[in-house]
Amino acid sequence: MRTARTRPNVIGALLGWAWLAVIVVPIYYIVVTSFREQSAFYSENPLSIPSNPTLNAYAMVLDNDFAMYFANSVIVTLATVVVVLAVALMVSYVIVRGTSPFTRRTFSLFLLGLAIPMQATIIPVYYLITKLGLYNSLWALILPSIAFALPITVLILVTFMRDIPSELFESMFVDGAGDWRILWALVLPLTRPALATVGIYAALNVWNGFLFPLVLTESANTRVLPLSLWTYQGQYTTNIPAVLAAVVLSALPLVAVYIVGRRQLISGLTAGFGK
Repeated sequence: MRTARTRPNVIGALLGWAWLAVIVVPIYYIVVTSFREQSAFYSENPLSIPSNPTLNAYAMVLDNDFAMYFANSVIVTLATVVVVLAVALMVSYVIVRGTSPFTRRTFSLFLLGLAIPMQATIIPVYYLITKLGLYNSLWALILPSIAFALPITVLILVTFMRDIPSELFESMFVDGAGDWRILWALVLPLTRPALATVGIYAALNVWNGFLFPLVLTESANTRVLPLSLWTYQGQYTTNIPAVLAAVVLSALPLVAVYIVGRRQLISGLTAGFGK
């Protein structure tokens, strides 16, 4: 039997390398520039290794209340992700196992939330937060972030939870397990990849969020990392190495979270592909 020869996909390889360059070159530029002096930023080649590498930009960032901005971002992100995962898991379980028309309407209501862009609701959200007396507080960032993260989280968890065989639910129910026991002992372990996926996705959106912090806060005590980049902008110039050093420091926690949860994340993203 002849063995069929496969042609090398030259065009696909070239496109792959081009896409890799599109991704890697900006990251390389950010990291390299963060080690430059502000005076050398305009005189040296942007993609060259700094002639005199320095950590002055990082020192400036750390001395400029970076720890406070970082702590605010951590509080807002963790609070949002924990509440979203807990509420979405319970809501998804009720939607999947429920048989009443109310549960179907509830799922349709969450799907409707996907069609409402965040930018279109910023004025009503601002008015509501102001009337609740939460303006210029971390709660002003946490509560809207939870509301906008719930629809996509519920959709993904419901889709994932429907793939769990109904026989498993029925066997635990026959053994006398209640809904809370089934949710804790059966649903939670089996949906862990999906929870990791939606948790990382929600954390990315909240961590990098700029619109809510810009509109709903004003003081430095409630400032988060995306807004802290304004600190390094003067009246006539901007300290680019300091800004990029802040970007590098703010991205390190996300990289660490991805390294720790990458297996669960990939499992959640590829779930159902082999069915």
